[in-house]
Amino acid sequence: MGTTPVESQLNYFGMLMTILFGILIFLAMIYYLANFQQTLKTISIAVAVGMVALTLVGVVSGWVGVVIWLLLIAIAVVMNVESIRLQVLSAPLLRYVRAVLPPMSQTERDAIEAGTVWWEAELFRGNPDWSKLMSTPQAGLSAAEQAFLDGPTNELCKMLDDWEITYEHNDLPPHIWDFIKKNRFFGMVIPEEYGGLGFSAFGHSAVVTRISARSVTAGSTVMVPNSLGPAELLLHYGTDEQRNHYLPKLAVGEELPCFALTGPSAGSDAASLPDYGIVCKQMHEGKETLGLRVNWDKRYITLGPVATIVGLAFKAYDPDHLLGDQEDLGITCALIPAGTPGVTIGRRHFPLNQAFMNGPNSGKDVFVPLEWIIGGRDNIGQGWRMLMESLSTGRGISLPSSGAAAGMAAARFTGAYARVRKQFNIPIGKFEGVDEALARIGGLTYLMDAGRRLTCAALDQGERPSVVSGILKYFNTHHMRSVLNDAMDIHGGKGICMGPGNYLARAYQGVPVGITVEGANILTRSMIVFGQGAMRCHPHLVAEIEAASLPDEEKALEKFDTALLGHIAYAVSSGAQAMFHGLTRGRFAQSPVSGPTAKYFRRLARMSAAYSFLADFTLLFLGGELKRKEKLSGRFADGLIYMYMGSAVLKRYEDDGRPEADLPLVEWGAKYCIYETQVALDQILRNFPSRTVGLILRGVMFPLGRRFKTPNDRLSHQMAKLLLEPGASRDRLTGALYISEDPDDVTGCLEVAMKLAIEADPIEKDLKDRGFSRPYDSDYESWIASLSADGTLSAEQARVLIESAKATHKVISVDDFEREFRQSGMASVPRASAVAAHG
Repeated sequence: MGTTPVESQLNYFGMLMTILFGILIFLAMIYYLANFQQTLKTISIAVAVGMVALTLVGVVSGWVGVVIWLLLIAIAVVMNVESIRLQVLSAPLLRYVRAVLPPMSQTERDAIEAGTVWWEAELFRGNPDWSKLMSTPQAGLSAAEQAFLDGPTNELCKMLDDWEITYEHNDLPPHIWDFIKKNRFFGMVIPEEYGGLGFSAFGHSAVVTRISARSVTAGSTVMVPNSLGPAELLLHYGTDEQRNHYLPKLAVGEELPCFALTGPSAGSDAASLPDYGIVCKQMHEGKETLGLRVNWDKRYITLGPVATIVGLAFKAYDPDHLLGDQEDLGITCALIPAGTPGVTIGRRHFPLNQAFMNGPNSGKDVFVPLEWIIGGRDNIGQGWRMLMESLSTGRGISLPSSGAAAGMAAARFTGAYARVRKQFNIPIGKFEGVDEALARIGGLTYLMDAGRRLTCAALDQGERPSVVSGILKYFNTHHMRSVLNDAMDIHGGKGICMGPGNYLARAYQGVPVGITVEGANILTRSMIVFGQGAMRCHPHLVAEIEAASLPDEEKALEKFDTALLGHIAYAVSSGAQAMFHGLTRGRFAQSPVSGPTAKYFRRLARMSAAYSFLADFTLLFLGGELKRKEKLSGRFADGLIYMYMGSAVLKRYEDDGRPEADLPLVEWGAKYCIYETQVALDQILRNFPSRTVGLILRGVMFPLGRRFKTPNDRLSHQMAKLLLEPGASRDRLTGALYISEDPDDVTGCLEVAMKLAIEADPIEKDLKDRGFSRPYDSDYESWIASLSADGTLSAEQARVLIESAKATHKVISVDDFEREFRQSGMASVPRASAVAAHG
């Protein structure tokens, strides 16, 4: 007999209930695995409980259910019975790891071990502890640092004329050099006890930011001695005698330092460094002295042409075993007076029309006594570790500050220009195309500055986050290019005509310099951020690799098994987190705050979980082959970079006291970073070596598809509006700049013109509404004077309109020159003639 309609409905209802209960049990199991710390035992119990529940409700039944149960029991036995696990799982995996992982060079090991691991590890591991981020104190200036900014730094900025520097002198003028030395700009990182300023990382960054926005040449000149240079190395590794001798002289510019690392055949590839020193004995200052005979050939050395002391990295060898049994001693760092016999300070490079001193130097059989080695004899062979640890600090300050400076300058000055410059009687900033570019400038500038502040806060708490410094250097120099491209597009002809009145072009020309130095961005992205980040941030990977390198088989297997147990639990938990947050769209992820930004914390947590799962699986799936998959590695770097920057934006908003007017900046930055993280993960899945595996991973990470979008037009318009009007948000965004209101200053004229244009707007609108328009045969000033004379305008209204027109004309004017004017620097012809912004 067939079933009745009632029985059919009951059967259908029963099937639906079975499916519903099955889904709920599955979600409960995933929730437990995702949100509680796991071991193999707790995972096994959770899966067993879940399977029992699924069996009881009928989801797991029949011969399929039997197969599933038998498979899970077998896995549980292998995982939880040590003797079986060691034989069946750990030993074969140990052999696999040894086979697929290439041997690690000492330079790679030093780079990986350099510095500290900080917030990036929380994002990498998939379950960020927001309290760790929120408890980081806000970066701030001391009273002495603020006084230095308001005093000597502003005075220096007022003195700087970038056209004079880059065209007429192709160098800083002598009075600028003297001012920098006298006021100890070269001694910001040197403690006061040695005659320096003893500034914090944030104080150092604030000075570099302000100067760099005014002049790339001046900013570079100041930043290099305070970044990767002798002072930083001496502070951390030098002997007391070396510190006492050099640091007071470096602080006041009595000694000018450079550091020579890059050569023609070896830049970032330290293992191929051809420069060498051979341990020997030689007469020095009248007596036989133990030292090294060093030969080198370096280029791209900033301050090299004017340096009096050369910091040098080279490989040391001891073929006669004067120091011990080892011949290859490793990379070593020394300080060599530029006047030492055999040292050649070469000519200068000319990096993209920037006038900072940069050039080659070389040495031929230069005798270097052991006491010239930074840290003395004990530090021979420790140079690469010293450089990597020092770079983790300097790289997080100098170039990121110059990138943020370019963004701030582009935001403030381009916004002012777009407000003053009119087409069709409308400020060009109100055109949607310009509006879109202004929004990008504002949003990326807020991101760059948020990253700068957060990283400086970490440095000032004693962190030396090598991965974070690479992240920030890459992001800020890369997006410096974006904001300056947009700024140049908005300025149009004003931006491309060189001269004393052009405040944009030299920074635009110099963009590739920042992108190239201290680790070229392509290399930083494709090899360093994720390569170093995975090793440092993964909780178990280093332990597994170290175990695999042990020569004692029994000990290696024991340590590898312990690390593997933790790794499996971590992998299951991260996979569960990724799927749970994907299914629930991150609504149950943690947020440390309530209000409008809470959802962005949750979304970042969701992306972190997905990233962690995918990174861990890819490391397991590809092993050592991932080292050569630079496109995949670069996309993993993108994901980590954008998660870090998104965190920085949310942290800054909290640090600033949640100003409501800044919410568009925060939302734009958070949405942009979350979307770009999603794009990075999507591109990894699209290009995964196994298409089938990539599809399975997509189902875990994005079970409901890709849900995050770019900032919309409404939000972008709010962003652009912030740059077109004076206000607290605009001032907070660009507050690190030197702001002049001198109408004869290259950027001060913009401030004056913008305020006058805003004051003139309602008067001009009233004239238009009343039907007044300027006769074609009358100049503007005469027409306004006539309207004032007949009472149409008051004297004050006429003054405002005339002054606004003059100020606008000054801003939009471009420099021109005699036909004989040369493009080369140090010209003998007059600076400018005819209509120019300075006259």
